[in-house]
Amino acid sequence: MTGLGFRSAGVTHPGAVRASNQDAFVERPDIGLWAVADGAGGHQAGELASALLVEALGSIPAGLSAAELLAQVRLRVTATHVALRAEAARRGPHTTIASTLVVLLARDRHFACLWAGDSRIYLLRDGVLQQLTRDHSLVQELVDSGMLRPDEAEAHPRANVITRAIGADDTPPELDKVSDRALPGDRFLLCSDGLSKTVPERELAALLGEDHAPAAALLQAALNRHATDNVTAVIIEAVAEGSA
Repeated sequence: MTGLGFRSAGVTHPGAVRASNQDAFVERPDIGLWAVADGAGGHQAGELASALLVEALGSIPAGLSAAELLAQVRLRVTATHVALRAEAARRGPHTTIASTLVVLLARDRHFACLWAGDSRIYLLRDGVLQQLTRDHSLVQELVDSGMLRPDEAEAHPRANVITRAIGADDTPPELDKVSDRALPGDRFLLCSDGLSKTVPERELAALLGEDHAPAAALLQAALNRHATDNVTAVIIEAVAEGSA
């Protein structure tokens, strides 16, 4: 059985309202790593948080085994968390410098998703869109407890409240993880909530399946809907070895 290669494209934009962009992304098809970080905190604090995460993950060297790559991701996320907590303490009490994070690792026919917060990873396979991550958010907890219907979540007044982020508190960072086998033709979408909360999933699936520049199409769809948050989309396609 032949292995898989992975090709990708990413875009990020401040959105239709905000002047600054506190999103950032990593695109490292050479080592099989992609990530999206969505910063939280005022006065450029969120921008710093996402930038430090992207810098730490983007500088992972080539030539590592899959296990070594996973270990490096966890080590570097923890080191960034510590640095963010130290900078927040330096700036004074009640300062938060934090970021959500989603990471996709892909090697041969296997992939793993790691995340903290409400940025998401989707998989489009045979025309069917599946959300692989599960939001660390207040509304997700309300849905899980049966206190809120899924269709009510996006419009909830506290839909932007996340329950986990890198740098958010003194507890060590915790990344949830799911893994599975990849198939030729699979398309993964890593995105900040500026996209997932603006463009309905049916439209996400249709645009993600487009042959020409789906990342740009997703961004334009969010801007057409007057996205009030920063928008980031990174698309990774699994292709038969030799086609990447």
